[in-house]
Amino acid sequence: MCRLCGCVACYYVQALLSPHSLSKHNKSVVNEVTTMRRHLQSAHSGSYREWAAKSHFISMLPNDIKKRKDMKLSQKQTRLDPHLRERAECIPPYSHLAFRQAAIEWLVATDQPIQALEHPAFRNMIQIASRATGAVVIANRRQTRQEIVDLFKRRLMLLRQKLLVRFLHYF
Repeated sequence: MCRLCGCVACYYVQALLSPHSLSKHNKSVVNEVTTMRRHLQSAHSGSYREWAAKSHFISMLPNDIKKRKDMKLSQKQTRLDPHLRERAECIPPYSHLAFRQAAIEWLVATDQPIQALEHPAFRNMIQIASRATGAVVIANRRQTRQEIVDLFKRRLMLLRQKLLVRFLHYF
């Protein structure tokens, strides 16, 4: 038994440190390795680390294991995610060549006829967009669809009002 705390585990640790100190009595040892490690850490960490250094043995005390894990994690490359930011959309400066290329790409991508560039509604849209001081915000599909439906309903109501007025004038 250990003179300090009276445990059997300490008795065997002392035996490892000095093999001649073992008595002839066969004592039972705790079968849980983690329990023994925790006890060695709390009561005999200095002598255990001394023995581990002499024997070129890696210390298996819970605090030492945690320190090794922390060291391994700190040596690992950290993630860049917290440091990354979305880049602002780069708007190219205006030039006649860039506008013509963009118009041709739009014609081809949307399968529009070449006359679409000459249409008054398209020219009006370009004139309005050119007067914008900042970036032009283009609505998504759902918003565009809703605006088209609303426009259709307004025009239908105006048509109905005109037809009702004309109908009343004739009678």
